[in-house]
Amino acid sequence: MPRARLLGVACGVGSGALWGLVFLAPKLVPEASPMAMAAGRYLAYGLLALMLVLPRWKAATAALDAAAWRGLVWLSLAGNIVYFCLLVVGVHLAGVAASALIVGMVPVAVILWGLRDPDAVPVGQLILPLLLAAGAVGLIGWEALQRPPDAHAVGVWEAMIGLACALGALIAWSVYAIGNARWLARNNRVSAQDGSLLTGVVTGALAVLLVPVALLAPGQAWDGEVWRRFLVVSGSVALGASIIGNALWNRASQLMPLTMLGQMIVFETLFALVYGFVYEGRWPSGIEGLAIVMMVVSVVWCVRAHRPAAMVVAEGDR
Repeated sequence: MPRARLLGVACGVGSGALWGLVFLAPKLVPEASPMAMAAGRYLAYGLLALMLVLPRWKAATAALDAAAWRGLVWLSLAGNIVYFCLLVVGVHLAGVAASALIVGMVPVAVILWGLRDPDAVPVGQLILPLLLAAGAVGLIGWEALQRPPDAHAVGVWEAMIGLACALGALIAWSVYAIGNARWLARNNRVSAQDGSLLTGVVTGALAVLLVPVALLAPGQAWDGEVWRRFLVVSGSVALGASIIGNALWNRASQLMPLTMLGQMIVFETLFALVYGFVYEGRWPSGIEGLAIVMMVVSVVWCVRAHRPAAMVVAEGDR
């Protein structure tokens, strides 16, 4: 495999490891509403991004026209604010595992869309790894549904709302993953790092609109300890997942075809599950362990399908 593609895989895995932390954020600050969580994270993201990009603002934005700025606005909405608000509700009502497994279906949507690209491998090369990934997600879902309810379990309707929000997060993230790759391709004079930072600036500006909604939302008054957790989690997620994770993902988007890029999103689900196990203080069950192995095998299989030699053979089979 070319060195550039190996670097793309490493960037994809790194972004997944950082993005997986996002699934823990609602559990660490359960007192915060989805709007408050989104406002805190993305205001911090916007401020950090602005500080980092400000010294070279003219150079970073010189190649952007009105259409590019509009693209950044809808990418910021879909991939950041809408996605995260829906995810927070999903995690609160359906749990980390269920939300992670639903969002883990993003590779299927991205890969199916990416099959139209000229550099995509034939669909026959991807059916088996996709089925393996789908089977892994199904196993994780079945395992989650078999767990006995705890004292804090929500009702059936609340759980259904949580699952619906997780499904909405899946749609929002799929739109972002596809649109972001397209945006970077159209605006190839913008570096991966600058693209991430500019998205952060736009997201931070949009997050300002969430502040009044978050302040007016019903709920108990926070004490100093809750505010401390909220600020630490918001800042940590903004720096780790938004600044560093997004920059790694943008770099991966420039180094890999969309069909291969979609498989990298599986690592977000994988790391989210691992973090959830650590948070809950337990080891994965046998079924969960099998599902994780299946996910890893699926990704490795897809990566091998994108080797230059495999691509040449595939083109000959067409």
